[in-house]
Amino acid sequence: MVQRVCFVTIGATAAFDKLLKAVLTPVFLQALQALNYTTLSLQYGKNGAKILEDCDVSANSNSYGIEITGFDFNRKGLGQEMWCCSGSILDALRIEVPLIAVPNSSLLHNHQVELAEELARQGYVVHGRLNDLAAALMESETLRKKRQVWPPDNHGADPSGRGLAGVMDEEMGFYD
Repeated sequence: MVQRVCFVTIGATAAFDKLLKAVLTPVFLQALQALNYTTLSLQYGKNGAKILEDCDVSANSNSYGIEITGFDFNRKGLGQEMWCCSGSILDALRIEVPLIAVPNSSLLHNHQVELAEELARQGYVVHGRLNDLAAALMESETLRKKRQVWPPDNHGADPSGRGLAGVMDEEMGFYD
């Protein structure tokens, strides 16, 4: 059997309990099952272990045939994270996996909504909403078939010859 993993991360800096609870609901687990996922892996961050414990993981794993695992944020990796969810989003885009960006609307200035909306408009991600993650999961399967390469090749130059500055310029859309 081919292993299919759904990885959910809340990022490094803020709790996102609503997302953790949403992906542990029967509706979402049924959607994973329908799409033949075998594993739901949660990076749960601050206070998330309690949510995972309260969910009765073994009963849900048996009911849906999905292994549910979780782990806390590894602070050693913090240097690789960027602004909240954006670091995780850019990492996922680079490895070309379908991505559902679910903004944490409780954050100040709600910048994650702008990022999710714009990347969804460009066809790179699915803009997920807490109240309908099962639909977003289904939509991500369509996105899987389209797969756009990130970063977009807008100018044809290879930034790797310019070191970190070149890579950052490419990510930010600055071209000579």
